[in-house]
Amino acid sequence: MLGIKRLGVLAALVLVGLAPAAAAQAAQPSTQDRQYLQAIHQVNLAEMVMGKLAQQKGQNQRVKDLGAQFVTDHTQLDQTVQSTAKQLGVKLPTDPTADQQAVVDQLNNVSGAEFDRQWVTAELAGHVQAIQATQTEISQGSEQSVIQLAQDVLPVIQAHYDELVALAEELGVPVPQASASGTPSPGGSGTPAPGTPSVPGGTPTTPAPGGTATTPAPGGTTGGPGQGGVTETPGPTGS
Repeated sequence: MLGIKRLGVLAALVLVGLAPAAAAQAAQPSTQDRQYLQAIHQVNLAEMVMGKLAQQKGQNQRVKDLGAQFVTDHTQLDQTVQSTAKQLGVKLPTDPTADQQAVVDQLNNVSGAEFDRQWVTAELAGHVQAIQATQTEISQGSEQSVIQLAQDVLPVIQAHYDELVALAEELGVPVPQASASGTPSPGGSGTPAPGTPSVPGGTPTTPAPGGTATTPAPGGTTGGPGQGGVTETPGPTGS
């Protein structure tokens, strides 16, 4: 009888030991989930920097105010991103992408009204891509915590986009084409900025002001899953 009890205790210990391992294995995020967490984290990092630049260098008061709002909102969003990534064991980048840094470098080299126009143009393009990537995660993600994060992110960056559209119209900056719901249309015409922030699988080209650019939809190839394909758009006009 004692031997049977001991066997029962050993079996219970084995099961307890296996449970965390099984749970950890089940919590492994998909490539889509992992890439979204990494990409939206880099978007947040870039937005914090660009928001501070707008506060420091913006000539238009609405540019300054919007920059301050972006810093606050993306800082809060990134706290959730970091928490979710930690729970899932996803390692996040420590810096923005090279394209995002190129935008920051370019904005550091302009001032006055030209800074305002280039900042709004870059922000429009970045938010269009962030919205597309977030919509892709919502429709194609598999880890519920990441999907929920994307659902929380979407209304914030959509509100930012709407604010940017109004500001762009005031400054005479071209605006990406939007769908009837107000969400940027992945397959429509848009206005990317130099060094548009990249999204999972995407490698945006960097147009010079006044040029044209193609912006791949999240997922990499033209017409990837859940996207409308490549967006061809005119670049920003110079002063």
